[in-house]
Amino acid sequence: ELRADREFVLEAVRQSGQALWYVAVELRADREFVLEAVRQSGRALQYTAAELSADREVVLEAVRQDGSAMAYAALELRANGGRVIREAAASHLALAGSCAPVFAVQDVVVQ
Repeated sequence: ELRADREFVLEAVRQSGQALWYVAVELRADREFVLEAVRQSGRALQYTAAELSADREVVLEAVRQDGSAMAYAALELRANGGRVIREAAASHLALAGSCAPVFAVQDVVVQ
């Protein structure tokens, strides 16, 4: 089945992280695979295995790409959202050399 063909779906995820929705369950639990997806689309975090939505590095990558991805992080990371968001914003600033993206990341409301 194509949904479990790692090379095929990896290419799809590189085109659109949201393609993670269609990927076989075992690949949604593959950390390196999920990192590729959230780097392309932070919101792909919503389709990952539960243990990866609690993985600090995976969540940071997702939030760096799209601040609203924090809504899909595990509760323990959302409870500590201010710190995670500040780290993501600082990292994004260092890479981008601009303060504009910070506002998008800092505007996330953690409920």
